[in-house]
Amino acid sequence: MKKFFSDFKKFITRGNILDMAVGVVVGSAFTAIVNALTNKILMPLINLILSLGGSGLDSAYTMLKPAYDATGALDLANSIYIDWGAFITAIINFFIIALTVFIILRIAMNAKGYLNKTKLSYELKEELKEKGIDVKDKEAVKAEILRMEEEKKAKQAKEEEEKKQNSTEYLLKEIRDLLKENAQLKQSVQQEEKKQNKKKTKKETADSYDSTN
Repeated sequence: MKKFFSDFKKFITRGNILDMAVGVVVGSAFTAIVNALTNKILMPLINLILSLGGSGLDSAYTMLKPAYDATGALDLANSIYIDWGAFITAIINFFIIALTVFIILRIAMNAKGYLNKTKLSYELKEELKEKGIDVKDKEAVKAEILRMEEEKKAKQAKEEEEKKQNSTEYLLKEIRDLLKENAQLKQSVQQEEKKQNKKKTKKETADSYDSTN
């Protein structure tokens, strides 16, 4: 039992649970804002536009089984109908919420990226101080960070090249190239020997012809 309550305490005090609770509270308040925006501002404007060509969204429904009260007036509470106006209102609410959430997330992510770029870690500050760079000098810090990034990229490229050179595929390729070069060299030597032999043969033939004459 003690372990159960301990695990429950850890569960409810986790960061994501607290964030979710805050999100629920903020979401509830935000829903009220969206409903007010839709029902009090947008819907009256839409009804005004639609009323120019007829009735507004309040009467945008398809009656399936009408019911009437004692006076003969239509009783919507007891009638069966398709409420197109409510459906259109729900769609408008969805797009407003989706657009607002997208804008908030975009701003938050951009702000987070900006903070990550501009905020220096403790280790980086110490490293810059060891190199004699004033962390308050933004231009010097920026230049040093760029230089360090270039060094890191060069080191990574060197390591990748070393891994590539130590790989079996690279070694096999080197062996193939060496064998190909040796074959070409051997072929050129043989061709040169053939040329020399031809010249020697011609010379011997000429010398033999001169001696007989």
